[in-house]
Amino acid sequence: MDVLIFKTSVATKQEVARVHPLLTSLADIKQYNFDLEDCDKVLRIESRGLEPQTINHVLQIAGFDCEEMPY
Repeated sequence: MDVLIFKTSVATKQEVARVHPLLTSLADIKQYNFDLEDCDKVLRIESRGLEPQTINHVLQIAGFDCEEMPY
């Protein structure tokens, strides 16, 4: 299981609801969550074999900034 962590511009529960169908459509995502209280609006994803570029692309299509964070 891989863990990917991203800094995003997703800031509200309504915006999370907008990206939810996009993220759940990716079969490699086992679980995800947003920390909207964090200043970086962190998206944490547990996946199997998912490339970070895929998440960047999906969020950018939805109109959000997304950048992988080192950990």
